[in-house]
Amino acid sequence: MTSTQSDLAALSRYVVRAPRWYSSLAFALVIAAAAGIAAFDSRFVLEDAWQGVFFIGVPTVIASLAMAGIDRRLGGQLTPSRASLLALTGELVLVATLTVAGVLTVLSALGQKFVFDALVAGLAAVFALQLFIVMAVSRRSPLIAVIPASVQTVSTALLLYVYSGTMRSIEGGGPLVEWLLARPQEAPPGLEGIVPVDFALLGILCVLYAVAVWVFLAVIDRPWRRSLDVSVLDFIGGFVGYIAEGTRELENFFEAIGEEALVPVTVCSFRRFDGSEKARFVLAMVHPGPMGEIGGGNLPERVARDAEGLAFPPHATAGHDFNLVTEREVDAVLESADRAAANVEYTDRATAGGRSRSGEATVLGQRFGDDVLLASSYAPNFADDVDYAVGLAAGGEARAQGARRVMLIDAHNSNNGLEAGDLGHVVPGSQRSFDLMEATGRVANALRDAPESAPKLGVAWDRTPWSPREGIGPLGVRVAVLEVGDERTGYVLIDGNNMEPGLRDRILARLGVRADEEGKAASNSEPEAGPDPMAPTANGGAAAERTASDGAGARHGPTDAEVGDAGTLLDSAEVMTTDTHIVNTVDSTNQVGAALPPEELLDLIADLTREASRDLEPVEVGMESENARVTVFGNDRTETLASHANAMIAMGGAFALAVIAAVMAISALIFFLA
Repeated sequence: MTSTQSDLAALSRYVVRAPRWYSSLAFALVIAAAAGIAAFDSRFVLEDAWQGVFFIGVPTVIASLAMAGIDRRLGGQLTPSRASLLALTGELVLVATLTVAGVLTVLSALGQKFVFDALVAGLAAVFALQLFIVMAVSRRSPLIAVIPASVQTVSTALLLYVYSGTMRSIEGGGPLVEWLLARPQEAPPGLEGIVPVDFALLGILCVLYAVAVWVFLAVIDRPWRRSLDVSVLDFIGGFVGYIAEGTRELENFFEAIGEEALVPVTVCSFRRFDGSEKARFVLAMVHPGPMGEIGGGNLPERVARDAEGLAFPPHATAGHDFNLVTEREVDAVLESADRAAANVEYTDRATAGGRSRSGEATVLGQRFGDDVLLASSYAPNFADDVDYAVGLAAGGEARAQGARRVMLIDAHNSNNGLEAGDLGHVVPGSQRSFDLMEATGRVANALRDAPESAPKLGVAWDRTPWSPREGIGPLGVRVAVLEVGDERTGYVLIDGNNMEPGLRDRILARLGVRADEEGKAASNSEPEAGPDPMAPTANGGAAAERTASDGAGARHGPTDAEVGDAGTLLDSAEVMTTDTHIVNTVDSTNQVGAALPPEELLDLIADLTREASRDLEPVEVGMESENARVTVFGNDRTETLASHANAMIAMGGAFALAVIAAVMAISALIFFLA
């Protein structure tokens, strides 16, 4: 994730779910009653409340019930819940406008006429706001969007027309017309000052504000159409639909900008000798984003539901450019995984786990026959996604050492959230990319000549008491323990999006594994120090990692006390996250360990590791890979989208203020001339 992508991700703190339509209506009526008590002065408080409900709340109710139906009749997508929330927002704008106008009349020489002028301007502003939202959500032309957007303004104006007695100042009609359209005797005394010219001004202002909305949208839409060949309204409408009601309209936008890609899907299957599958590691080289369940955001859970044995869907070496555009694309990934699982050739020979380090990159690996399972990490340093091309190149280094199939996992287990401009995306040509390739080739070379034995596998998992609010997805925590000879290697998978700094090393310590432990299989491989002077070296790694500090870039490694208290549950291990984006609808940086008690997580993982160790039984293991043809965001599309969205927010806000100031100045001039 780059700085522009992190800026866009930070907007998720504003994500809310729209309340049900009846909740919005109830709140609107309460606000209307309170406004009536404050604005009107009759003999009884309840009468004031009723007048507020009638003149302010009734138009809101009409808009809530009618806007969605009218919009859908015209081919739009406005739902009752969105319409009610929009009507409530319009009511709040109108109440706020009248409140400010009332305060100004008390503090200055402005009279009642100013309040009526503010009322007219407020009704026009409500119309403009609702026109903007209706155009964004329904993607209709301004002329069509005007119809549903004007319901609340027209309803309020009609009530004012009838109960202000304006009809009596116009010649024509008869007793029936006057009975229907002229009821000043039933209205609060303050409304009698409204005259026909006020309604003419309202019409003029609505036209002026509609033109301003159209100009604003045309200006901010131009860069999107030129660069991405899509409309900004498609993005705004889809985003509003998702954050308000969890709809999938945003996928249509992503599909329009997407590109076709061929991605490897690798399966490492463990089966009992009776032929039943005990566990399955599935690694698809796509990114489980962009957010929530949009696109591939829920890919890990889908993979888990599809597997016969206990599924382990860790994060692959792929960034946001390889987000799946729709959830339908997940089906293609699952089909490829099923084909790969059906073609697996099993073996009963495996090596113990071995770890190698180069610079900032650490790689844990095991060999099964001619296939290699690798898990990479940059902990205790901070890192985010590993680029697709870097992952392919690193896998090539392992194949150059004789590996037939390679599953290269990005453990994705140490990051400092959005605190830095560059969050550690590992890109081609960077020092970190070469560190990863060097470490991968080194551990693969060591595993090639490592002794083999029959493997035993034990697994355990817990859904956990935590939810996405605490950074944990539905897969909870899963642990696999592989025993080869007298060596036990553990793979801990947490259904979350990255981890708080230092947590990975604390987990390894609780399992009795030092973060700098090289393992027997790679012991003949001397690790090198990276370009970072703080990076651990062969002799000083453990000491550097045990220097605990909460500052940026600090080492949070295990203490000797932690290792001693835990005992040795495993000889080597790695802690991984799935990078599920379900947790990011709560917070853009909702990492594992940020919102849940770390000690409780450590205890749970230790218990699951013991349970998996008790579950050990002989297995056969095999690996196979298939290519899936899917539609992803595409190269540089994520960066383009993020930069456009950030520019729209920054410059669009300033431009919106300029447009509002210009419109308000013109409105004041119109009132003055009238």
